[in-house]
Amino acid sequence: MGELVKLIAQSLVDNPETVTVTEVDNAQSIIVELRVSPDDMGKVIGKQGRIAKAIRTVVKAAATKTNKKVTVEIIQE
Repeated sequence: MGELVKLIAQSLVDNPETVTVTEVDNAQSIIVELRVSPDDMGKVIGKQGRIAKAIRTVVKAAATKTNKKVTVEIIQE
C-alpha cells in the first residue's frame, strides 16, 4: 500500500524526492503516513480535500484483498 501512495504522491508534487511514506502494520489495520514538503501540501490535499479523498479511495479499493482496514494520514511537518 505504501508504494501505491508514494507513486501517486510523487506524480502530483513538484519535489518528488521529498515524498516519504511510512507504513504501520497492526493486526487488523494498516496506517500509511504520507509526508511531503510544505510547498507541496496543497497539491496533495487538493481543493476541499478532493485529491486526498481520491487517494484514500484508491488505497481502500486496493486493500480489499488484504482484509485489513487501511488509513492514509497526510502529515504536515
